[in-house]
Amino acid sequence: MPGSKCNVDPATPKSRTERLMKERNLRKLNRVFNLNEKAGDSLRDADLFSNDSALTETENCASLNEEELSEGIDGYERQDQRLPKQRLLVVANRLPVSAVRQGKDSWQLEISVGGLVSALLGLKEFDARWIGWAGVNVPDEIGQEALTKALAEKKCIPVFLDEDTVHQYYNGYCNNIIWPLFHYLGLPQEDRLSTTRSFQSQFDAYKKANQMFADVVHEHYEEGDVVWCHDYHLMFLPRCLKEKNSNIKVGWFLHTPFPSSEIHRMLPSRRDLLESVLAADLVGFHTYDYARHFVSACTRILGLEGTPEGVENQGKLTRVAAFPIGIDSDRFIRALELPQVQDHIKELKERFAGRKVMLGVDRLDMIKGIPQKILAFEEFLEENPEWRDKVVLLQIAVPTRTDVPEYQKLSSQVHEIVGRINGRFGTLTAVPIHHLDRSLDFHALCALYAVTDVALITSLRDGMNLVSYEFVACQASKKGVLILSEFAGAAQSLGAGALLVNPWNIAEVAASISQALNMPADEREKMHQHNFMHVTTHTSQEWAATFVSELNDTIIEAQLRTRQVPLLPVKVAVERYLQSNNRLLMLGFNATLTEPANTQGVRGGHIRELQSRLHPEIKETLKKLCDDRRTNIVILSGSDRAVLDDNFREYNLWLAAENGMFLRHSTGEWMTTMPENLNMDWVDSVKHVFEYFTERTPGSHFELRETSLVWKYKYAESHFGKLQSKDMLQHLWTGPISNAAVDVVQGDRSVEVRSVGVTKGAAIDRILGEIVRNKGMKSPIDYVLCAGHFLR
Repeated sequence: MPGSKCNVDPATPKSRTERLMKERNLRKLNRVFNLNEKAGDSLRDADLFSNDSALTETENCASLNEEELSEGIDGYERQDQRLPKQRLLVVANRLPVSAVRQGKDSWQLEISVGGLVSALLGLKEFDARWIGWAGVNVPDEIGQEALTKALAEKKCIPVFLDEDTVHQYYNGYCNNIIWPLFHYLGLPQEDRLSTTRSFQSQFDAYKKANQMFADVVHEHYEEGDVVWCHDYHLMFLPRCLKEKNSNIKVGWFLHTPFPSSEIHRMLPSRRDLLESVLAADLVGFHTYDYARHFVSACTRILGLEGTPEGVENQGKLTRVAAFPIGIDSDRFIRALELPQVQDHIKELKERFAGRKVMLGVDRLDMIKGIPQKILAFEEFLEENPEWRDKVVLLQIAVPTRTDVPEYQKLSSQVHEIVGRINGRFGTLTAVPIHHLDRSLDFHALCALYAVTDVALITSLRDGMNLVSYEFVACQASKKGVLILSEFAGAAQSLGAGALLVNPWNIAEVAASISQALNMPADEREKMHQHNFMHVTTHTSQEWAATFVSELNDTIIEAQLRTRQVPLLPVKVAVERYLQSNNRLLMLGFNATLTEPANTQGVRGGHIRELQSRLHPEIKETLKKLCDDRRTNIVILSGSDRAVLDDNFREYNLWLAAENGMFLRHSTGEWMTTMPENLNMDWVDSVKHVFEYFTERTPGSHFELRETSLVWKYKYAESHFGKLQSKDMLQHLWTGPISNAAVDVVQGDRSVEVRSVGVTKGAAIDRILGEIVRNKGMKSPIDYVLCAGHFLR
């Protein structure tokens, strides 16, 4: 890209696949080089438990110690410097650093790391900077300056949010509205009226916070930087960034599920959020399902065009793709060899000798399906009494949001079920369920994974769930079975090597537990090998490198696409206009001079919009042009005469209706350019076809003009309308018009049938002749400008 020292010449290689494959091979070579050169600098022995969350601080059950993270972050500067590194600005709601104030101008930094930090620490080819909220309110300037200076040493840049903004933006809009909806829990139900009133204030705080993030990004942005925005907290950020600098490379990634369009449309701010995300160059999701839901929401709610590449809006293509995140599998594999982990493993084997170990590791959250899991285990014990003293379920439930009543209620419910089952099936020396309301450190967790025979993950809805990946990485010797909810994103990656279950079907989960415990060793090994191969190749570092690589390539593709479509050189066009004496402007009407049409976003009022109307902001400018004696204007439209009369009777210009079939000056009478032998016998049969498809397609209508028929489905459901138009075209070509002298033109959500030769281009000669004759023109036309939707 011009202006960026970090990008290669976009001319070679030519296709995106070639470019990305070359990039992938370079990453592999760099990885080998880095392993040879920096084998001793890897993050081994880290006390990190990166569970199924990539971002939120409450979802981390343990943390990396400060010395190791500093070594990892500062390691960016110690890498090979022969090639310039592209800067990567990672923008997330929370920094990987929590700050604790020690004095007026002193701060202690505590490192809290999730999967995202683990991913980017291994991304050595980029110079990363972190931008986010430090988790504390710092109202005074001295404190802000001291914290900024302390964080700078960790390559972190703070965004200072006041308490009210945090309450309304983070606790309110993010955690109370977006998060439940994206996990299919719906909007808050209790106290509905007050909640409805607070929607707007919370959304205003959300926009304000996103703008504050954008201001900090712009303050530290340098040309050529890549800005990578993360998660539902920052859906408004891409628009804020692009509004100030349209050349910024912006990617946005969602770490939760994206719901179906029917769920997303419940949000009062649904359009604003979708349009803001579409300002990004690349939008990423964990799975293809989430990406498909996003494109569907843009199509159904915004009325935009969904393509295999993404979403197209006014000529701009936003790429939408799936990028499944992974884990740093090597760190888990290496940890199993550490003495302290081996000691834990030995202790656990002695503790549970003679019993099969089942494991669940979850945050205590409504979406994790912990009650359903325990009830399924109870049903398994009921149906298989021979297993009651031979199996134990270890459930780690990490507390989160303990001050929220719903979470307190869930905790009580789980304790009640566990107590009942242990009282029912337990003995004086053993109980079937061991339930822990706390997190484990990294070494204890790896040991627990290693001795587990069956991992039971029953999420009701989960963006990815990396616990399943961590379990697989630690199962080299045991080769245990993974029982995985089909509603977790990991099901699309590990589904072939796991037993997929519907967590709501208690009987099905109980049967899967029985199948897993009785599975033959060769089948267990085959399933494990499949999953192990995926986990060790699709690492978190590979995920991050792939996303940034695709983002850079998306920018290259956008430039190549722009080069293929010549843009109007506005400055030159204006200069030539001022120098000319006899000008001709040929302008389209629909989609050129009309008001922008809202399609799926509008509820009701469609009839009013069926008539095309001149854009109010254009009227004054058009009047000035028409009053200039040296400027001739022709409105060249496919609309019928009545529509043009309604819109342009006050202007001094020429009107060409129905693609030039009818012509007049706004002060004269209509004349026809229709050929004398024009055959219109096909009209009745085509009209019957249009009537039939209009009845079958709610929201569609057709217009009967003097020389053509047009069927429009702009207000129909987009996907259904497109299918109906294909069916209509096939019927027309094989039936009513198979032998007729007509052209069929597919427009933007329309199908037009008209006589052969009736085109705007063919009408231009006649139009020019009439203009010259009417004005008695002596000097030649020395300036021609054509602008219109018809040019394509």
